[in-house]
Amino acid sequence: MTRRSRKSSTKVRSGKRSPAPKQAPEEQAKPSPVAKRKTLWVAAAIAALIVVGAGFALEFLARAPSGTSSLTKETPTFVGSATCITCHSEQGGQWDVSQHAHAMAHAKEETVFGDFDDAEFDYFGVKSRFFRKDGKFFIETDGPDGKLQNFEVKYTFGLEPLQQYLIEFPDGRVQALSIAWDSRTKEEGGQRWFHLYPDEDIGHDDPLHWTRLNQNWNFMCAECHSTGLAKNYDAATDHFATTWKEISVGCEACHGQGSAHVAWAKDWSPFAKKDNAKGLLARFDERSGISWSRDPKTDKPQRSATPVRLRKEVEMCGRCHARRGQVSEDWLPGKPLSDSHVASLITRDLYQPDGQKLDEVYNYGSFKQSKMFAAGVTCSDCHDPHSAKLRFTGNQVCLQCHAGTYAEPTHTHHEDVSAAPDCIACHMPAHTFMVVDKRHDHSFRVPRPDLSVSLGVTNACNDCHVDKSADWAATVVEDWFGPDRKGFQTHGPAFHAAWHGAADAESLLSAVAADADAPAFTRASALAELLAYPSRATANLVGKGLTDPDPMVRIAALNHLETSPPAQLWSIVSPLLDDPVRGVRIKAAFLLGGMPTQDLSAADRSRLARAEKDFMATQDLNADRPEARALLGRYLSRTGKMSEAEAEYRAALRLSPEFAPAAVNLADLYRELSRDADGEAVLRQALKSSPQDGGLHHALGLTLVRLKRQDEAIESLARAVELERDRARYAYVYAIALNSTGQRAKALQVLEDNVERHPGDRESLLALVNFSRADSKLAKALRYAEQLAKIEPDNQQLAVLIQALRREVSKPAE
Repeated sequence: MTRRSRKSSTKVRSGKRSPAPKQAPEEQAKPSPVAKRKTLWVAAAIAALIVVGAGFALEFLARAPSGTSSLTKETPTFVGSATCITCHSEQGGQWDVSQHAHAMAHAKEETVFGDFDDAEFDYFGVKSRFFRKDGKFFIETDGPDGKLQNFEVKYTFGLEPLQQYLIEFPDGRVQALSIAWDSRTKEEGGQRWFHLYPDEDIGHDDPLHWTRLNQNWNFMCAECHSTGLAKNYDAATDHFATTWKEISVGCEACHGQGSAHVAWAKDWSPFAKKDNAKGLLARFDERSGISWSRDPKTDKPQRSATPVRLRKEVEMCGRCHARRGQVSEDWLPGKPLSDSHVASLITRDLYQPDGQKLDEVYNYGSFKQSKMFAAGVTCSDCHDPHSAKLRFTGNQVCLQCHAGTYAEPTHTHHEDVSAAPDCIACHMPAHTFMVVDKRHDHSFRVPRPDLSVSLGVTNACNDCHVDKSADWAATVVEDWFGPDRKGFQTHGPAFHAAWHGAADAESLLSAVAADADAPAFTRASALAELLAYPSRATANLVGKGLTDPDPMVRIAALNHLETSPPAQLWSIVSPLLDDPVRGVRIKAAFLLGGMPTQDLSAADRSRLARAEKDFMATQDLNADRPEARALLGRYLSRTGKMSEAEAEYRAALRLSPEFAPAAVNLADLYRELSRDADGEAVLRQALKSSPQDGGLHHALGLTLVRLKRQDEAIESLARAVELERDRARYAYVYAIALNSTGQRAKALQVLEDNVERHPGDRESLLALVNFSRADSKLAKALRYAEQLAKIEPDNQQLAVLIQALRREVSKPAE
């Protein structure tokens, strides 16, 4: 289980801290009508581009992953770790003492670490008590109504550095208590009760309270702490009947169902038909026959063979060691993570601009940005897969490849320091989550204090040298290694520009997205950021992205097409209905929702129906989450099933009144149905739960404009800008509203302030050009037009306008 943090939920890139490390696949509100008008032409541009390279891409997509079992006669089943250990005793012994083996357990004397001898803990006036009764463990604490109640501890969760406790409710929900036991030694500060939100007063009506949706084990935690989990949520009764095959993380949590392997072992003989996979669903053989040596030309480690594209081990570990949402319980080893999950990309609420972790993102996204991943390093090069411990201690785990000059003072430059930092301190800086849990950044980067100066990111040097400035550290590093030591990850300026509305954001992001040498994870992230910059250049990148070998890039490309009509998308998207990766197929199915099928062949109708079935299965799986219900509402709206869409949005708000995207989308549905009064009621109700959500105020302002209540509308639009100054569009819309009510001077001031904060905001710049021309302030109009031209250098209409303005400005006064 992980500590869930707050977010403003009406958008993807909010600048606020994000939600829990496990997320539903999509959480955003649907694109606005303005966004639709901007990007309708993109699909047409892509259609002309999509054919290029399609032959290679489709050939790649058709390939089955290597090293998978050929046994397909019977559906494999779980056999349990005890069965595996009968043959694999050595590995079983290593696993038995691992954290995986004890990830979850029934609460018993030998599994409970916490002090339940009438210990007490005070949290903002709530006095909780931990006690035993009849051989069971109980906690007296505040329940769903805020009153003290006794709750039996059903399960333990984890071992160290903390242990959490799970309480089961009559409706099948299992909730994780926010008071945890610090299992570190007393010398380390442990052996105490502590709260996961020590500085916030989380009351019973707070979304982060332990009894609420965001602390629910069935969705948030269960898949990664047990084996063979089936959530079994019944939307009709709002009940769970969650089951597992093994309570903790057993052999088959990584290797998949083992029945075919057991059958192979029992039937093996020298005369049997050879099965290279040995009945396993996948063989994690990336390290087999591989060695690392020092390249005499570069003095750097080199792998004896080029790494394969699909890294089975990394994708398997990423199932739990990633910030992701689940799209299917039918996970199989040997497939890309995107087949069963949607991994979170580099966004401002999860990562720093250079890709360092900001929130709790675990290791998958960080590692896939790294030079280590690109070079072919896999998880088990450093970690023993059964004990889950490092293969060596300290620097030795690094020096198994990085021997030689990397251990010399010429590299470390800390030879005169009594407690010199090790490789990990400099290249894997630690971040503390859940109050006591230090986790290392797996992006394996060189320290870049110069980026701390230019981008405001953290750096390993100042983690130790807290009394020094980043400027000082940058100067020292440059003296040691020269000015060109930039490292592998060079995308920081692009994401920083995008998150700060810089004028060169599109060009920088486009360069990252187009860089064939950049990690696919980074390219997908850049392509996702380009959603804010529709252009022919972006369309070109989207077209190429749709045939990219990496499914994360294909999904990021598909996300650009939501605002186009399904009929226009068929030729572009339909090839991906047969994509080997489920995550791509379900996104394609969503986009083609509402596609007229009468002109399709029977084969095409069948392809579409299969993909739609996958999409609906994902929404059924996640029907306990407001994100999934809202996404289904968007899909039903696309198909013209407005009453059903309304019901899904309502269901999302019942599950979580704080989930603002459902309210925004429902209000927009009412707009389409000319029911803006109902939309206003929905938004005002949502604001009672989330009064600080700028997206709700913005949507309410737009609704009030349509209801012709201009003064109230302007008040709501102003509040949205006040709450979320990082949202350039909110300020633009507010300025347009001001101008429409005759407040031109104030509108200009809002636009000018917005452009100062977001120099790359095209809408605000264009509005300033038009308003200045209308006011006969031609020099000012020219200045803003030239600023806009730097962002849109290929805009011919803008070029003509600039020439005309220059002629007007240069005319002598009469």
